Amino acid sequence: MRTADDFAEVAMLRALGHPVRLGIMRALAAEPEIRARESTELFDVTQSTISQHLKVLREAGLVASRRQGARICYSVRPEGLTRLQRLLARMQPALAVTA
Repeated sequence: MRTADDFAEVAMLRALGHPVRLGIMRALAAEPEIRARESTELFDVTQSTISQHLKVLREAGLVASRRQGARICYSVRPEGLTRLQRLLARMQPALAVTA
């Protein structure tokens, strides 16, 4: 039986499964905060497409947003990355220790 956690984990993995969203996450890892407009300069896509990708990342719990005047600024959610790291760690097989 699947749990709500299973669906949340799948949402995170799906969010990272698109090249633009993965690129956005890499850009956010390099900068503490970016605006959607700045992302359009990094990728050859429209502002509305970037906004949709940011929405997917936000809904997956990987990105946080905050309003600064008329602009929306995005940043990595550390707790989202921690959850993703735990998921990947659970999938890693135990490595045999050799002397």
